Order: sequence, then C-alpha cells, then structure tokens
Amino acid sequence: MTVPDVDAGAQMFARYAYAPNALGFCGPPNPELLLEGTRAAIETAARRFTGAWPYLQVLSRLTGIPDPLDHRLVEAYWLGGGVGAELDPQTFTTELLAVIGPQAGHYWAHLGPELAAEAAPNHCFHVFGVYPWSRLLGKGDPQLDKQPLHILDSCRISWGTVVSVSGTSAQVRRQGLQWDGSALFLDAPAVHRVELGIEVAEGDLVAVHWSRVCDRLTEAQVRTLEHGTQRQLRVTNVRLRADSARSQKASGTDTAQQS
Repeated sequence: MTVPDVDAGAQMFARYAYAPNALGFCGPPNPELLLEGTRAAIETAARRFTGAWPYLQVLSRLTGIPDPLDHRLVEAYWLGGGVGAELDPQTFTTELLAVIGPQAGHYWAHLGPELAAEAAPNHCFHVFGVYPWSRLLGKGDPQLDKQPLHILDSCRISWGTVVSVSGTSAQVRRQGLQWDGSALFLDAPAVHRVELGIEVAEGDLVAVHWSRVCDRLTEAQVRTLEHGTQRQLRVTNVRLRADSARSQKASGTDTAQQS
C-alpha cells in the first residue's frame, strides 16, 4: 500500500500561493517561506493568507479532516471538486462568513448570506464571489473594465497546454477571460507567455496562477477545474445581470422623480 506524503498538501499550497504572495497581493511579506519546502515554513506562511486559510479551516471542520493542509483539502480549494463538492452551500457560506466577515471590513458590504447562491468551497468562488472585482465591471466606461477583468483572469486558476519552453518561461495555450459588457466568458484558446514555477515539457497540461505555471494537471483535474470555473461564471453572470437591472431601474426612478 502506498503511504501518502504528509507534506504533499503543504507543497501544493506553496506552489499555487507563491505567485500572488511574491507580487505582494496576499500572504506574509516574506514569500521565501513558501520556497523553503518544509512543512513548518509553509504552514507559517499559509496561516497568514487571509483569503485561502479560512477556506481550508472551514473545509477541515465540515469534512472532519483535521489537517487544513491535507492534500485533499488543498486540492479541493485550488481546483474545486473533491471532498468539498458535496458540502451544503448554505452551511459552507455561514461558516466562511463567520471567519472572513470580521476581517473584511464594512466596505465589503456584499458579504452576506445571499452569497450562498454563488458559493463553492474553492478559490474560484473566492475570486468571483468574495473579492469585489466582478462588482466593478459594467459601470458605463469600458476603459474602467480593463483592470478588474485583468485581475479576475490572473487570480483565477486557469488551465492550458504547454506549447514550448524557453529558459524560465513557457508558451501555454489557454482560454482567457473576457467581458462583453454584460457577461463574463472564456474566449477561444490562444498562446500566452507565462513564467515557470515548476519544470514542464511540451504537451503538459498545467495550472496557471498570476501568469506563473504552478502545477501539472491530469485530464481529470482539468475537467474538474473547467466545470467549476464555468459554473462560477454562470452564477456570477446571473448576479451581474440582476445588479444591472436594479441599477437601471433605480436610475429610471431617479430620472422620473427629477422630472
């Protein structure tokens, strides 16, 4: 019988978390902790990710898996599916908001129980549902959509196929995120240059996070990631359309009152 590597989950966490940490977006100010490779160093860093760590804590409680860095929990968080797939969205949302609500501050007023309609215990939900960036789209000026769209596309875990490798970078064919003024969607696959966080070869299926290859994926993992991403886009678009309709209705009411 194969004995599981007790550090596999911690190492997976480090691979996916390193790029945004090195860019200064989340986690502790010393990203080298994630590169040391020891369980203790990675856990020290992981506990300071105010986005990812609460998900791992909640997944741990709801699944009964005691170690938040268990590989099953870490994979479920970054890629979706797995042990988190059968969790009740309402229960998960309640547990998650109890942790992140006090940390987020009053300016994230959208963090309420209605998020259960979009909720999934994974990073994709965090990017599109919890972070405010999707709510900054469609404000009237297409130029203002560029930054939130770039952040959403960079922060989500995307998948692709390595076309070529050159030094510390690679060309990867992947689908980018697009916004047509009313909905988010994935465009046709195109080749993008990305940095390498691991060794890869032409033809490998890989995960990309903030323009950095962080993992090799199986076909099953790609299917899970794609399914979760498409599901999250659908529910996000439902909310965006509803928000747009409310905004237009309010604008019409204001105009009528002024006249």
